[in-house]
Amino acid sequence: MPGPEAARRAIGSAAERARPRVLNIGQVLADLSAEFPGISASKIRFLEEKGLVSPQRTAAGYRKYSSQDVERLRFVLALQRDQYLPLKVIKDYLDAVDRGERPESLPGGLTLAPRAVSDQLAGELAARSRARLLSFDELVAESGAAAELVRSLISYGLISAEAQQYDEHALKVAKACRQLEAHGIEPRHLRPFRAAADREFGLVERAIAPVASRRDVASQARAAETAREISDLCLSLHSALVHGQIARMES
Repeated sequence: MPGPEAARRAIGSAAERARPRVLNIGQVLADLSAEFPGISASKIRFLEEKGLVSPQRTAAGYRKYSSQDVERLRFVLALQRDQYLPLKVIKDYLDAVDRGERPESLPGGLTLAPRAVSDQLAGELAARSRARLLSFDELVAESGAAAELVRSLISYGLISAEAQQYDEHALKVAKACRQLEAHGIEPRHLRPFRAAADREFGLVERAIAPVASRRDVASQARAAETAREISDLCLSLHSALVHGQIARMES
């Protein structure tokens, strides 16, 4: 018959097994790498920046991933790999689950079962991501910018139009430039941003060229998602460099 010491050891072992598993980012990579060979720490951090996973932090700022976090990452990565779904679509589904809802499918009625991308699926995704187009007057009204300012932004190439229609990106540019104008920064001062954006787009194009050159729907969807990921990383780099310069001003 087991003695008290053996019983204490057994109870301790059971408690250890019941304790929630906490992993660092290296252990998460080890868990996921067999199923997703291309996974990296930067990819996991990118998914965190996009709000798809929210690990806890230690007092020193290190990430702590629970088993639930790892399964959530596995779910996101599988949908990206097998269905080539945009991260926004996946996040919308996960946000609904986090709110306590029980959606039976992804937004738009897409199945959760991994499957290859079809032309119909690509059409559904394109339809969901298609932005509402604005007229010039609507752009002025919704941005709060003066018509003269918007015309200047168009003349300097900061806003582009297709058949006199303006998309959500034009609206964001107009809103930002309206606020910058209050600080004395005019459209003519912002021309370097247009040149920098063009250079960044060229960098993205070169990076995705091997995949983008394939004409099948799946490759095109993967190329678009990779392009967005690279662009977001470039924006993070730009922000870090500028904020670093500002921090040096304060020191």
